[in-house]
Amino acid sequence: MTRIWKHRLFWPIASLLGLIVINSVARPQFLSITMRDGELYGALINILRNSAPLMLVALGMTIVIATRGIDLSVGAVMAVSGAVALTVIDNAADPDNLGTVLGAVGLAVLVSLALGAWNGFLVAVLGIQPIIATLVLMLAGRGVALLITGGFITTVNSAPFSYIASGYLTVLPFAFFISVAAITLIALVERRTALGVLTEAVGINPEASRLAGVRARGIIWGAYIVSGVLAGVAGVIYASNIRAADANAAGLFIELYAILAVVLGGTSLMGGKFSIAGTVVGVLIIQTLESTILFLGVPSAQSPVFFAIVVVIVVMLQSSRVRRGFARLARLRQRRAPDGGPPPDVDPDLEPKRTEVAA
Repeated sequence: MTRIWKHRLFWPIASLLGLIVINSVARPQFLSITMRDGELYGALINILRNSAPLMLVALGMTIVIATRGIDLSVGAVMAVSGAVALTVIDNAADPDNLGTVLGAVGLAVLVSLALGAWNGFLVAVLGIQPIIATLVLMLAGRGVALLITGGFITTVNSAPFSYIASGYLTVLPFAFFISVAAITLIALVERRTALGVLTEAVGINPEASRLAGVRARGIIWGAYIVSGVLAGVAGVIYASNIRAADANAAGLFIELYAILAVVLGGTSLMGGKFSIAGTVVGVLIIQTLESTILFLGVPSAQSPVFFAIVVVIVVMLQSSRVRRGFARLARLRQRRAPDGGPPPDVDPDLEPKRTEVAA
């Protein structure tokens, strides 16, 4: 039982289950799943579908943070990716052609790969601080997306492209399978090969890893490329969901939510040890919390405050220092005698006697 209590995933999973219980009590239909035309619908299904873009971005962010870095440009990469895909489809003779859509998506992901490689070049080769290097693309990326779309919101009506976000494969949303494929691939590469160990080694001590023969530069560069590719796929899903390329709204603040999901999952911002499973749980916590906020009818202007309060509570529950403090208070209360006297495990007759010294 103690091992379960101290496991790094215990508190994230407990927080997720707590949110599910609260939602179930507040609205019993939260857990209900219905089948219509061979497809599953319900609040839980919506969470799985809507979490796909954030899941992809958070997975890439986990790898970057594991190398002691940060990627603030993922939202801008999403905007560029969506702009590229929608522009290609909009200028095509037949937007409903599957080959056109696949070509547009492939080009968007390729551009995202190039943007991720640019971030990796600045960090790994030129040695620029990650927060500064990615801040450049964070500020310039949306301007690039506006240049691609001509300063307008590009909209398309393409059935194959809309299928990416709203379509179903068997009984579950297609976007959910994209996120599952990304999770499986990242987990296999990072946990079933030596790459995961090398990534942790680089994050713990890059210089020592380099002296030990680890190609730290290549690993860091690859982490930013992976982050860019996953952000590009997330941008395609977002653009497919709204059927438009909105350079200003696409991926807005998603870098902050991704970092939060990584931290909620137990990955340290100091680099080194990371948890893919923890990141998955962290994303589900955020998505479930957003669903809770919408159900409670919190105004959009006030929802960030409500979200921040709940997140602070969740983070405090996961803090080892806070848990040690509560455990210490519990032990003191147990040892304190009911009448305010000495602890029950101490014999009063054995207490040292005070002697008064005559003046």
